Amino acid sequence: MRIFLLILVIQCCMTSWAQETGSASESDTLEAPTASAVASLDLPSPFLQGDLELLVGNVQRPNGFVWHNGSLFTICNGDWTIYKIDDQTGDTITFVFGTRDGNTLILEDTDAGFDIWVPDPEAGMLWKVDQKRAAPAPITADLESPWGIARLDSSRFLITDTRVNAIVAVAEDGARSDVHSQLRAPTGIVKRGNFVYFANGGSARRGIEYFSVDANGEYSDVKPLVSGLQNTTNLLMGGDGKLYFAYALGTRGVIGRIDPAICHDSGCSGDDVELVVFSDIPAPLAITLSDDLRLFLHSRFRPEIYWLQLPIAST
Repeated sequence: MRIFLLILVIQCCMTSWAQETGSASESDTLEAPTASAVASLDLPSPFLQGDLELLVGNVQRPNGFVWHNGSLFTICNGDWTIYKIDDQTGDTITFVFGTRDGNTLILEDTDAGFDIWVPDPEAGMLWKVDQKRAAPAPITADLESPWGIARLDSSRFLITDTRVNAIVAVAEDGARSDVHSQLRAPTGIVKRGNFVYFANGGSARRGIEYFSVDANGEYSDVKPLVSGLQNTTNLLMGGDGKLYFAYALGTRGVIGRIDPAICHDSGCSGDDVELVVFSDIPAPLAITLSDDLRLFLHSRFRPEIYWLQLPIAST
């Protein structure tokens, strides 16, 4: 009986809507440029809704997703499943069942293949999924509402928790330690070098903040990076060295970027942000980037996943 109900739920999440919109046809297959190194070019104007290409729409309630080696791995909140989507054709398969939800996830290559790490706000859990597609392994349940995740070092992660307004460090064995508290609904988080950047979804004044980690593992005080951003969610560090982030202008989901180094000394404002995408899609947006700066995005819990190629210059 349970198996029958599970089949019904999965069929509900991957609906016949895909037959109407479909995966991309052969003529619509994405042509990804090859380049040994990628550098973005300044945009003369932001991309608009008409510039976005529909990749697929058959995962009914997608949330967080990540690109890896020609595929998108996305969590469906509707049926507790991670789906694998071909980034060229949109062909979609069930990857693994068992993660309830996830606003962000990270995927890391291993000697055996890869691991996916999922902070699950519905379960208050950090999950680990590997390429064998076995049931997700629980790492820790000592979380309230985890949102963003970034690798801190070889054995630990930084995880934002929106319910307790904090960032914690979680080891692969489940051990937890506090990093920073008294934040404002922290969401996306990334680490580059010694610097950690994170978004505050509950404060426009504190839209994106940062701190550093020294060689002894000590954390600096939190400092402002970009102010004047509404409902900032996902953060990504692009192959061009720029920080990409999703936020809102009114009800519209938009994507901006900035060179974070220029904001370290005195902070930046929304006026300093380069607007990359100004969409008609309702905020908040989930975003991920390929190595060659293809940007994939969708509105939270909306089935349509779009993409566009950012301008690049090969070296």
